[in-house]
Formats: sequence, structure tokens, C-alpha cells
Amino acid sequence: MRTVGIDVGGTKMLAVVLEDGARLVDERRVPTPDGAAALVDAFVAVVDAQRADGPVDAVGIGAPGLVDREGVLHMAPNLVGVRNLAIKVLLEERLRLPVQVDNDATCAAWAEREMGAAKGSNDVVVVTLGTGIGGGLVLDGQLYRGAHGFAGEVGHVKVAPDGIPCPCGGRGCWERYASGSALGRFGREAGEAGRAARVVELAGGDFHDVRGEHVGAAAREGDPEALELMDRFAWWVAQGLANLADVFDPNTIVVGGGMLESVDLFLGRTRQVFPELVLAGPERLPVDIVPAQLGERAGAIGAALVAGDLLEVG
Repeated sequence: MRTVGIDVGGTKMLAVVLEDGARLVDERRVPTPDGAAALVDAFVAVVDAQRADGPVDAVGIGAPGLVDREGVLHMAPNLVGVRNLAIKVLLEERLRLPVQVDNDATCAAWAEREMGAAKGSNDVVVVTLGTGIGGGLVLDGQLYRGAHGFAGEVGHVKVAPDGIPCPCGGRGCWERYASGSALGRFGREAGEAGRAARVVELAGGDFHDVRGEHVGAAAREGDPEALELMDRFAWWVAQGLANLADVFDPNTIVVGGGMLESVDLFLGRTRQVFPELVLAGPERLPVDIVPAQLGERAGAIGAALVAGDLLEVG
């Protein structure tokens, strides 16, 4: 069995090929084009390129945004000109292959459960901390998509009533406090208040330009004010993870996404305060909070895996 998995990002797509659901035999990156028609054409071109190297049995797509159970991408804020796109139907017509379309974080969750940090765990929450926050769920050993396919949008769980406005239209969403963007905002606020001088220096001297990576870099140098900002960030991460643990009672929580490069700066503190925030605290059965293992390949590998599962079900 040979499956292709494609993880769609705002600027680039990563495609991988899995053989027999386990062996990664190829990967390639291509730019993500603007517009629905161009995006579908790009998918076809990627699969056709892989077909030139050998037969392809099924295709999986991991897309950023709301993907329903029929493989329609309803909303994708990071994809220009893409809305209500019936990816599954369009690709199956053109490729004459089975196609599975899921949210990218859902795909990453399955990859980490099958081949990564949560291998062997039956109840898993995967959280991707990047510009925003994504999530994927494995419950009772099965990928959980929800009634409509929209499960896992954990970044928009409300953690601060009447809090900071979110582009989704809500207020106080978790990703406004525990994402890479949020860490950057913490740094800008500190800079505007005349603090975090090293963070501002790394940003070129203007606090308006501070991003999360500047806070992380200063913290890695041991800057006390940057470390305080990282501790604040770690608390907000723990707050959201505690909420998810209370709802889903997982064995394992996997933390991935772009913030993984700074995981050594905050995950220890997150683990420390997590018992103070979760129901029953230290008395509850332990939840392993671990960094993701598959890195940027997780979404594409997961897409290839769910494509293989589609064949097995069929």
C-alpha cells in the first residue's frame, strides 16, 4: 500500500509518501498557490509527480480550517480565495483515487498517536501552538472528528470572559493567551511599559516589532524579564490544557506546533502548574504532557495514515 499525505500551510505544502502505513519513502515541498482552482491543481500535480515514481493507492489532505465529514473545506483564514471548497469530490474526480480530507491538526494527532510521542496511548489530545492554536483528538483509540467534522478547535475555547478580542469574532479565546502570537504580545506590552529591554533589543530596538521568537531568544540567554514572560505564557498553556484534561481525560497530551522550538523554556513550568488547575489536582491519575516528536512532518504523515485507514475501511 502506497499513500500520499499533503499538509497544506499558508505559504507551502509538504507532501510525503508512506509505504505500508509505516515507512516514509519520499517528501517534497511546494508553494501553496492562491485561489481554490489553483490549489486543487497543485494537489493534482503533487500526486501525479508521486505517481511517476510508483503507484498511489490513496491520498490524504490535511487542511488548515473547518473541514466537514464530506471533505469540504468551509473556512481557511490562511488560504487566500478558498472557502466552501469540495476538495474530496474534486480530487476523486480528477485523480480516480480515494481521498480523505481532514483538519491539519487532526492529521497531526493521528500521526503522533500512531508513530510519535503518543504511540500506544488510547486517549490523546494533541495541541499545536503556533500563530494560533490547533488541536486533534484521539478517543478510545479512534480519531475523533465530531458530529460535523469540526472537533478539535481548541484554540477558541474561552479562557478569559470579556478578554482580548479574537479574529474569530469571540473574546478571550485560548489562542489569544497561549500561542506564539500571544507571547509576542506579552513582549510588546512589556516593551511599551519600559521593561524587557533585551527582548526589545533583539527586535531591533522598537517594541512594536517584538515577536514571540524574540522573547524566546532572550529567555534562552537567561534574561530575567524574558523568563518571567515565558512563565506567564506557560501558565496560560497549562490553563488550557487543564480545561481539555477535565473534558476528555486523556492519557497523554502532546504539545507541538511552531512553539516546539521553545518547548524547553515553558513545558517544565506548564507541567508544574497543571496540577493546580486541573480537577482533583495532584490526586487525579497522571496525565503525560510531552513534546511532539514528528515535527513539521506530523500533518502530512497523519494525512497519509488516514488515507490508508480509508482503504482498510473500504
